[in-house]
Amino acid sequence: MARTSSSTCRVQVYLNDPKVVTGLNREARAGRMPLSQAAGRMIARGLQHNPRADPEDRLETLERSLRDHMRATARDMQIVQELLVEVARAFFLRLPDAVMDEDPTVQAAVERRIDQLLDATAARIVAGRKPKAPVERGGGKAEGSGADE
Repeated sequence: MARTSSSTCRVQVYLNDPKVVTGLNREARAGRMPLSQAAGRMIARGLQHNPRADPEDRLETLERSLRDHMRATARDMQIVQELLVEVARAFFLRLPDAVMDEDPTVQAAVERRIDQLLDATAARIVAGRKPKAPVERGGGKAEGSGADE
């Protein structure tokens, strides 16, 4: 190590770790400074024990956060699916079977209504809107409820 003045010193360093070299080059490009100045800044931050996150580190942190979020979302969706199955099971346990349930016209009408419900839900999700409160039709009777038939 050779001293060139009271405030600067000259150091020759050999770097073997490609990640360190890549980070150093990235720091120099980002700061638009010579490699030696970038190395000095990185050493100073390291000595302060408060280094700013390297862009690569920030990207890894974001990827880790996204992966954790995806896992949590998958778990939540599994819970929602299981709850939906339990609600359907409870609904069908209390709903008596009817001869009309086997009618192909009734089955087609039910399938059509389910498709409409799914399409409307998907459109609301895409538009970012909240669902509207259900509107009663025909004097308080749901359309196609079988009360008129």
